[in-house]
Amino acid sequence: MDFTKKKEGRYERIYNQLSELVVKSNDREARMATIIAVLHHKIGYFFWTGFYMVKNGEMLVVMYQGPVACQVLKKGAGVCWAAFNKQQTIIVDDVHQFPGHIACDPRSNSEIVVPFRDELGTAIGVLDIDSKEKGSFDKIDAKWLEKILSLTYL
Repeated sequence: MDFTKKKEGRYERIYNQLSELVVKSNDREARMATIIAVLHHKIGYFFWTGFYMVKNGEMLVVMYQGPVACQVLKKGAGVCWAAFNKQQTIIVDDVHQFPGHIACDPRSNSEIVVPFRDELGTAIGVLDIDSKEKGSFDKIDAKWLEKILSLTYL
């Protein structure tokens, strides 16, 4: 079995598991917490997994798994703001080469950030995932993480 099929299979199993778990709650935050817990503990290269939400013009961490996070991200800086402002998933193979990168933990070396949207499609925050290894994320991660985020819609 090649790496791509194995990765697709893992994400498909996680998506199916989450589909069954999140329907048990009508609360978006409960769904979000379940998603990050499952992702963080089921995918070995996820070092930090969490949600940042935009509130009153600030990007604030609201829940996560992993080491202590930056509570407030400098406005307009870093991968999270870039993904939010561009309204698209951003994959960074080496965060130390990303202009304006915010280093909450120097052990993080690559990152994927997926805009988090409400039911109307408006971005309200981001799902941020870091890895200790460079080049951990690809289009497969992007595709499945975007699909998994759709499970937060009520």
